[in-house]
Amino acid sequence: MDDRIRAHAETLVDWSARVEPGDEVVMRVAEGAHDLAVAVAAELGARGATLLATYGSDEVQRAYLRAYDGDFAPAEAERALYDRADVYLSLGGGRNTTATADVPGETQSAYARAREDAREARFATDWVSTVHPTRSLAQAAGMSYEAYRDFVYDAVLRDWEALAAEMGQLKEVLDDGREVHLVNEGTDLTLDIGGRTAVNSAASVTYDSHNLPSGEVFTAPAGAEGEVTFDVPITVKGRRLRDAHLVFEDGSVVDFAAVEGGDALADLLDTDEGATRLGELGVGMNRGITRPTDTVLFDEKMAGTVHLALGRAYDACLPAGESGNESAIHTDLITRMDEGSRLVVDGETIQRDGLFRWEDGFAG
Repeated sequence: MDDRIRAHAETLVDWSARVEPGDEVVMRVAEGAHDLAVAVAAELGARGATLLATYGSDEVQRAYLRAYDGDFAPAEAERALYDRADVYLSLGGGRNTTATADVPGETQSAYARAREDAREARFATDWVSTVHPTRSLAQAAGMSYEAYRDFVYDAVLRDWEALAAEMGQLKEVLDDGREVHLVNEGTDLTLDIGGRTAVNSAASVTYDSHNLPSGEVFTAPAGAEGEVTFDVPITVKGRRLRDAHLVFEDGSVVDFAAVEGGDALADLLDTDEGATRLGELGVGMNRGITRPTDTVLFDEKMAGTVHLALGRAYDACLPAGESGNESAIHTDLITRMDEGSRLVVDGETIQRDGLFRWEDGFAG
């Protein structure tokens, strides 16, 4: 076994999930993540945790969804599983990144709505998602398998404490701020962030961070006005979405278009009322992620990008007792913040041309 797989597993269990003896751990294993699952199981066993491994397959889900006829019942058994769990680990890495492309969008949306209670129970655990490098993911990224493995481990095996300290600077700015203004080609968007708490997403539940790799600072906008263009292509529910353009008024999407995947975007927005509003503003800061790969877990953390999520807001960003945007989806759309771009907080430019004000080369 590649030593980097063991290092990945150790980082996931120790730094990210902070697993303790006696923890009840549910681990979802995708078809291609077997080697990482073996390494994680060894780490969990060494720490005295209790493990239940489940099989997560997009091909299995496709078969089920295409055959099902009728209304979906709530996922009560799945919810009960998460209600009992202390930790949930998702090890991604399937055989086919577009396995569910021929499942009707309305079916996928209805299925998501039926599983909303189960999803909320999962979010109540110390949950962490990660990805094991597979040939299908390498192909989706347009990379050789060997190069893709190097890319993944460069993103995952980082000095997370040092990155957390750097990202803390942006967290302070956003915590104190009231308004964010994003300016770029095809983008002129103003976001209300007053009273919200930013998350320093340093790949550990200690930081309210649930992805490995991570490397972003995110918050939950209370409102949005203007337009934004997302120039990083992504795959949404098995369908390609490229150059999506959204127009917001009074916090909601009032117009949209896409060069490719307009039907997929329409299905997302039609999920429920909350799907037309923003649940997240995230700023990527992981410089180990150097290019898009069509895997949102990596792409949204790429330094020099901003992502906005349609749908559900995370409770960690909200004032006590306040309910944020609610939806059955949380779908990230990504735009590059490169030459000609600005990220402005309360009139002060914090990032220009992809560089923050504390970085060498920043031109205020």
